[in-house]
Amino acid sequence: MSGRLDGKVAVITGGASGMGKATALRFLDEGARVVVADLNDAAGAGWLESAAAAGHRDATRFVTANVAVEDDIVAMVAAAVEAFGQLDIVFNNAGIGGAFGPLTDTEVADWDETFHVLVRAVFLGCKHGARQMRAQGWGGSIINTASVAGITGGGGPLAYSAAKAAVINLTRSAAIELADDLIRVNAICPGAIDTPLLAQGRPKGALDDQLVSSQPWPRIGRPDDIAGAALFLASDDAGYVTGEALVVDGGLMASGPSNRAGGRTSPDGWVGMNRGTTGQGATVRKRPL
Repeated sequence: MSGRLDGKVAVITGGASGMGKATALRFLDEGARVVVADLNDAAGAGWLESAAAAGHRDATRFVTANVAVEDDIVAMVAAAVEAFGQLDIVFNNAGIGGAFGPLTDTEVADWDETFHVLVRAVFLGCKHGARQMRAQGWGGSIINTASVAGITGGGGPLAYSAAKAAVINLTRSAAIELADDLIRVNAICPGAIDTPLLAQGRPKGALDDQLVSSQPWPRIGRPDDIAGAALFLASDDAGYVTGEALVVDGGLMASGPSNRAGGRTSPDGWVGMNRGTTGQGATVRKRPL
């Protein structure tokens, strides 16, 4: 049976865990060949084991990449072309929780690191993905992970929210610029998705209850929910869709501001930097009185 991505080659950043891993497996199941890029080598080894167990050993590669470093993104694109001969889909998905805590206590270095991973990395993925797609001459699909936090104030920590808003605008601007090349550029704006990044060390049951109570849909989102959205945007079914920010949030945004999570993603009295599943430790300190 043919898949919706037969003959396509994709690269997925942050693809060794969470939403990226679920999307990589879905793309493989739909006939794509996939290069996963991630900073966490241990997670990368686990990804290769998962792909092999699913029968996709020969259709995937793993590359270690710091997505905020241009040379690493160049190497990621080159790895896809070397292994599989082309590049059709770029999913700029890698992310971190980033700087958290009050505006007045946020360190400039934490702000900059947040924007490097969440915005500069998307710019680099778009830049070098588009260069390869343009050279091939038949277009492609670029997908960027944004967030509902980039649509409304109070949807997440301040630096994270500002960065995700930048991703949405970058997506729209790139879609305009790349349309003549038949390169579609879209964003996905997840709400609460059950990933290791979301939990941030808090008890899972309590976190689920808090998040579900803030949205109409009666369960927390799953990585597969994002994988399905990414599959649509990557496939020919979305051939007339570009410049969009697709919200996947269980109705959170539709329910109105009184029901939103309100940015309750920072431990009270603490400030610092959440580096998520990169394998690098968080920086947490007590907020000054």
